[in-house]
Amino acid sequence: MNETTRTAVEVARKAGVELRRSFERPLEIDRKSHRELVTDMDRASEEIIVGALSAAFPDDTILAEESAPEAVESESVWIVDPLDGTNNYAHGYPFFSVAIGLEERGVMSAGVVYDPLRDEVFAGERGGGATLNGEPICVSAAAALSDSLVATGFPYGRSEDTDNNLENLNRFVLAARGIRRGGSAELDLVYVACGRLDGFWELGLKTWDVSAGGLIVLEAGGRVSNFDGGAWDNRRGDIVASNGLIHDEMVRLAG
Repeated sequence: MNETTRTAVEVARKAGVELRRSFERPLEIDRKSHRELVTDMDRASEEIIVGALSAAFPDDTILAEESAPEAVESESVWIVDPLDGTNNYAHGYPFFSVAIGLEERGVMSAGVVYDPLRDEVFAGERGGGATLNGEPICVSAAAALSDSLVATGFPYGRSEDTDNNLENLNRFVLAARGIRRGGSAELDLVYVACGRLDGFWELGLKTWDVSAGGLIVLEAGGRVSNFDGGAWDNRRGDIVASNGLIHDEMVRLAG
C-alpha cells in the first residue's frame, strides 16, 4: 500500500470512529427529499475527511457528497462518501460505511471503504490488488447466476421515475439464487470484491456511491461496467459489478 492510500485508510478510520461512537444515539436529521436523509453525522464525518485530505493534499480537488464543488479544478480528485447508508444509520440498522476514492486524470487509482462496526478496511490500488485488513482478497468462483447471491438497491425517486429498477429486479429474482438489499452500495461492492456476494447492480447512484468500491472490485479480479456492458464510467449512475464469470448474464438482465 502506497503512502497516499495509507493516508486515505487513516482518514477513513478516523471518520469511522466518530460514526461508531454516535451510532444508535439521537441524531439531527434533515431531508434532501422524501426518502433521502442527511444527518449531523454525515456532516461531521465529511468535515473530518475533507479537513484531513485538504491538509495532506492541498492541491487536490475533493468531491464530497455534502459539499461537492461545482467544478473539478485539478487532475487529482478525491471522491468521498462520508456516510454511505445514511438511512440505515438513522434507523439504527448496522450496515453503513465510509468511502474514499482517488481519481487521477479521469481514472480511478485508489479506493478505501471502511465498515466502522466490523472494523473492516477494504482497500485497492490500480495494478496493486485489493485487501481486507491488509490481507489479499479476490472475487468468488460462481460460474452461473443461478448459483449466485447478488445485491441491488433502488433510487430515491422510484415513485416518480419509472426507471426505478423494479422490472430489473423481477428478472433477477427469477434468475439468481438469492438477492440482498443492504442499503450501502459501497459495502455491496466490496462484498463482491471479497466473495461474500457474487454480483451487484443498481441505477440512480452518484459517483461517491460507487467509485471506491468499484475500483476495489476490479483489483480483486472482478469486472465492473455500466448497464451497457462497456468500460466502466464511475461518473454515471448505473453499475454492474461481478466476479466476471456471471457478468454478461447480469448485463443482459440489467439492461
